[in-house]
Amino acid sequence: MKHHQQQSRPEKFSQFLLKGELLKAISELGFEKPTPIQEKVIPHLLSSEQDLIASAQTGTGKTAAFGLPLLNLIDETDRGTQAIILCPTRELCIQIAGDLGKYSKYIPAIKIVAVYGGARIDVQMRALKKGAQIVIGTPGRTRDMLKRGKLRLDNVRRVVLDEADEMLSMGFKEDLEAILSQTQESRQTLLFSATMSRRVVALTDMYMNNPLEIAVARINLAAANVKHVFYLVQARDRYETVKRIADINPDIYGIVFCRTRKETQEVANRLMIDNYNADTLHGDLSQAQRDEVMDRFRRRQIQLLVATDVAARGLDVDDLTHVINYNLPDDDEIYIHRSGRTGRAGKKGISIAIAHSRETRKIRDIEQKAGISFSKELVPTGLDICQKRLFALINKIENIEVNEAQIGPFLPAIQEKLAWLDRDQLIKHFVSAEFNRYLSYYENAPDINLTGHPKDFKKGRRGTASRPSRGFKRFYVNLGFKHKINPAKLIGLVNECLRSNEAPIGHIEILKNFSFIEVDASFAAQLIEAGHKKKYAGVKVVIDPAADKPEHSKNPRKKKYKKKYSSRKKR
Repeated sequence: MKHHQQQSRPEKFSQFLLKGELLKAISELGFEKPTPIQEKVIPHLLSSEQDLIASAQTGTGKTAAFGLPLLNLIDETDRGTQAIILCPTRELCIQIAGDLGKYSKYIPAIKIVAVYGGARIDVQMRALKKGAQIVIGTPGRTRDMLKRGKLRLDNVRRVVLDEADEMLSMGFKEDLEAILSQTQESRQTLLFSATMSRRVVALTDMYMNNPLEIAVARINLAAANVKHVFYLVQARDRYETVKRIADINPDIYGIVFCRTRKETQEVANRLMIDNYNADTLHGDLSQAQRDEVMDRFRRRQIQLLVATDVAARGLDVDDLTHVINYNLPDDDEIYIHRSGRTGRAGKKGISIAIAHSRETRKIRDIEQKAGISFSKELVPTGLDICQKRLFALINKIENIEVNEAQIGPFLPAIQEKLAWLDRDQLIKHFVSAEFNRYLSYYENAPDINLTGHPKDFKKGRRGTASRPSRGFKRFYVNLGFKHKINPAKLIGLVNECLRSNEAPIGHIEILKNFSFIEVDASFAAQLIEAGHKKKYAGVKVVIDPAADKPEHSKNPRKKKYKKKYSSRKKR
């Protein structure tokens, strides 16, 4: 039978029976008051060998909850592996190893080794050979080390399964079973999982003995600092909504969550084409690519990271301003996970759900399950964004530090050049130079908020204004997927033909053998003339007005290859 723990709550880490070296290290790290999961897990692991199941999310402090007791119980005189921690991703593996290294900085006899894919296996083998009391690994690489005889688990006394739900959803069930089969039956097993799916329950039934169950509040501890917002739009306007969120928040630093790898790549590509500071993180990237993207994001060289839930595991950033749900997740608890990535370290955060008319019920379900409240707000209009950006620009100019020594030598020439402008004219010219692109882009921008009765949404009546193509002309281009063309390359080809990157770009459709692109009508003649002189990947380019090429649309399998991109050039 499973039990639920009830213990008095320590108010300080010093009340735990931890070694002085550990207390000193975590005090230097700023650890003062334990989190709820630490209050419950640490005393249990220090005093009992009973198996443990803990329901906890990322950001609740679970690494310290299991890590500190493990470090406290390690026999420093024994160089053999005494504890193994399994986790789903390389990033989380590195993060846990780093955290445990910080906690044990004053206990040099404790050796910690991380083993994971995407890194040189010979280096990890040498580290294991030198001895490691604690091994942290991804299931695949850990099993590989066992097969090669480089890792022995005979004397392992404690096994930690961190984010068990993710390991199972990623297909590591067979690896986990193979690893657990090589440990003693008398081991203590500690399982941490955000959700208790059927697969997780089946794993606990098979490999755990009379486990104690601990549950902490479903919401991340920072939830009190998170504002939950949802926008109601047509599904086709989700991307435009992301752009408007970014435009009205100049200092945005957040993650855009998508369901699939394909969708993350498409959304990130469109953002980059539209000159947003964005990139993507998903499972198809090589490890070197993942490391490079994550490093740039941590250093704020990327403002918007478009990611899948699995790829974002192990990405621990405390100062995110926004989490944007491009799609609502299928599992309500995943929304809670996502939102918990902002509003950390005492800072405010915003979690935004972009929903369509059939998802209002799902919003209510999340509210009930998570005990939170969503605020239904309107997607910013073009006027809202222009006003916000204009005043942000003015504030920046007003508060910028002026270095007289640096600009002094240039001032006489500048003053002479601008002498014909009075004060008001100078302000108008300066603001226009910096701001015309926003005013131009949003001049005819529609209100994309859904209003009225849900029945109206399906029929395309109130609140479903489509994005206008006013001022654009649609062109046929004889290049498609099979020519390895994509929106960025197609826009590049147009810019090359026009010898400029100033032409506004509208809707883009990439098909298998050809594509369509909307370009500002004033550039039509120049584009057609120059396009017929170009070659792309050895193919003579054909660019014609789309209306002149109706025969190219008669492809009975067109829908199979069609992908739509709304890549209106950023202001």
